[in-house]
Parts: sequence; structure tokens; C-alpha cells
Amino acid sequence: MIRVALDAMGSDQAPRTEVEGVALALRELPPGFRVQLVGQTQAIEAELSRHPDLDRDRLGIVEAPDVIGMAEKPLQAVRRKPKSSLVVGTGLVAQGVADAFISAGNTGAMLAASTVLLGLFDGVERAAVGTLLPTIDGPVLMLDAGANVDCSARELVGFAHLGTVYMRDVLSRATPKVGLLNIGEEEEKGTAIVKEAHRLLKQDRRLNYLGNLEGRDILGGHPRHGRFDVVVCDGFVGNIVLKFYESVVLLIRHLAEESVPEMWERKEIRSAFRVLDYDQYGGAQLLGVKGVSIICHGSSNPNAIRHAIRVAVQSVEVHLAGHIGSEFAEREAVERA
Repeated sequence: MIRVALDAMGSDQAPRTEVEGVALALRELPPGFRVQLVGQTQAIEAELSRHPDLDRDRLGIVEAPDVIGMAEKPLQAVRRKPKSSLVVGTGLVAQGVADAFISAGNTGAMLAASTVLLGLFDGVERAAVGTLLPTIDGPVLMLDAGANVDCSARELVGFAHLGTVYMRDVLSRATPKVGLLNIGEEEEKGTAIVKEAHRLLKQDRRLNYLGNLEGRDILGGHPRHGRFDVVVCDGFVGNIVLKFYESVVLLIRHLAEESVPEMWERKEIRSAFRVLDYDQYGGAQLLGVKGVSIICHGSSNPNAIRHAIRVAVQSVEVHLAGHIGSEFAEREAVERA
């Protein structure tokens, strides 16, 4: 039985969103997992009372009286609030009591807690937030999406390895195509760090690196290589791309609803737009830490929580964290040879 711990106090509408998401997961996803709701027991029980049909044998509550707010300084909050739902939940994975942890709370605190309590695999210099961007040809993984604003060339190469293992394990893409996000395809384009990263990536025989790609290639596909599977960038660029993409999806939907409002009554139209729905992808995974750690948006709805649980279970089933550890151990061995 896979054990998924969930921060019940993380989202904007906590704990209602989390409890409703768990209810969807327990009813609709295949069995084989159990959920531990971490947070204020009384508030969680009040929400659970609205779902009397849930199988309580597959559901537990772990008391955590404190909550880390979105505006708190991450590392300081993690140290000062050891009984917060986010820290307690991460600790369950560190102690081997849970196999994965999910939170829609403070992203910085999630990064700090996971790094401090779980630790990084040998050879991983920085953990990275990998977020799936929906496209017509299937999702593309972009990392880093905001955890690391300033990165070295070597760290960017590490992100490429993290993304490659994720896409191979979770999305079953045998030889993921890797691209480095740049302002042009030419080798002389970009900052000094990006140019150095390009040079190192070209030399790395463990990666299917196809070169620089531009922003338009992420969603539209590259004219020669088609869809890239892994897009590498620092967290500053990645977070801007992510937030801009979110706004584009909202703009498209707004224009469509305004121009042809009756179109949303058609099942095939709703199905087509579901491809662009972030909720289908279950949050962003923090890759490189010794465990499965998934970060959801604070405004997540129950469906997003349900899919985050699905991705957590899948990541544990395919031994994603262990494969990342092996990937970096082999990379270190090659570099020492």
C-alpha cells in the first residue's frame, strides 16, 4: 500500500479543497494507496463529515497545529514552526512513514523543508521544480520553474538529467529530447552561463540534447525536431514563462467564451480545452530530493489535488526518486573516469 501524505492546510481554501480532492481520489483512482491528511484535526474532521461514504480505512489524520503562511520567509518558517503541516508532512517522508508528500502551501517553504529534511542525492547540486506545460502533442517538462533564480552552467546540466529521468519514468518517453531555452538557436546566443551550459550539454553523451530552442518552440514544436520533452532554464526565466503561459490560457478561454458562449455547451469543445488545463497534471514535482515531493498551486481546486495524488502514486510505483539517485551516481562515475 502506497502512503501519500497531504498537507491539508496548504491551499487558499484549506482544508476543504484538500479533503474534496482526497474524496475524488479515493472514489475514482485505482486502489493501492492510502492518504494521510496532515493538519488541524478538528478542521479536517469537520470537512470529512461532508463525505460520509469515504473508506476511512484508507484515510488517516496526522495532527499538525501550525500553518506556514504564504508571506512567511521559507527557511525561517520551517525552523520556527516544526509542528506546521508542511514540516510535519515532509518529516513523514523523511522518517519512512509516508512515501510521498503533497502541499499547496508556501512553495519556498516546501523547497526548504524538502531540502533540509529529505536531503539531495549525491551529485545533485540543487533541486529543481519541474512543471508540465500542456501542448497539443502532449505535456512538456520545463525546469527549473522558480526554485533557483541564479544557476551555474553545471546546475543547468543537472536539471537536464533530472528532467530526462522524470519524462522516462512518469511519461514513458524512452529517449526524451532535451533543449536549452535561449534567445536563438545559434551557439553564440545567450548569456555566458547559457553558452557554457550549451557546450556542456553537447558533450554529455547520457543526454539526448538537441540544442538551443526558442520560446515559440515550447508549445508550437521545433521546425526540425518537433516537440521537445525537456526544456531547461534557470528559475527566473522558467517562472516568467510559466506565469505568462497561465495568462495565455486564460486569455484564449475568455476570448472564446465572449465570442461564442454557446460553444461551451458542446462536450467536444470542453474536452479539447482540457488539454490546456493545469489541473490535469497534478502540480509540479521537486526533483533531486530523496523522496517524492509535489508542489501544488495555492489556488488549486479539488481536481488538481486528485491528480497530484495520482502523480504521487505513479512516481512511487516507478521508483522515480531511486532512479534519479542512480542517474546522478552514474554521472559522477563517468566524470571521475
